[in-house]
Amino acid sequence: MAEPAKKLAKIVINERLCKGCSICIDFCPTNVLELKGSCVAVKDLEACTRCQLCDLRCPDFAIQVF
Repeated sequence: MAEPAKKLAKIVINERLCKGCSICIDFCPTNVLELKGSCVAVKDLEACTRCQLCDLRCPDFAIQVF
């Protein structure tokens, strides 16, 4: 029997609130995020385990994981 497909997380980054501090990048255990210019971006959504450490640690509430 085949394994069910892994449901990908949804990561929403509010670019108006993100100031590029990279705290979310530092706390991500699977290196999902990267800094692009002065804002965080998703580089590997498939690696996201939905631990929400990025969401919890963001001082500006600029990132949400669903």
